[in-house]
Amino acid sequence: MCENEYRLAIVAIIVSNGEAAEKVNAALHEYAAYVVGRMGLPLRERSVNAITVVLDAPQNAVNALTGRLGKINGVSAKALFR
Repeated sequence: MCENEYRLAIVAIIVSNGEAAEKVNAALHEYAAYVVGRMGLPLRERSVNAITVVLDAPQNAVNALTGRLGKINGVSAKALFR
């Protein structure tokens, strides 16, 4: 597989620190060219937000985004590829 070959990916993000929202949005904005769709669900009773992002992007871009998100305090992120 070529390094620049585009793949379909879903990134699942859980934000448990409300102050991290701005950093999460900044990271997603940086990769906006690859975003096909995004859905966010506030789970107020648990004080978390669940976000799913569908990307059509090179695998290294998805991995970079997921890694960047995972470094934000109070955020976990995982990617699923097709």
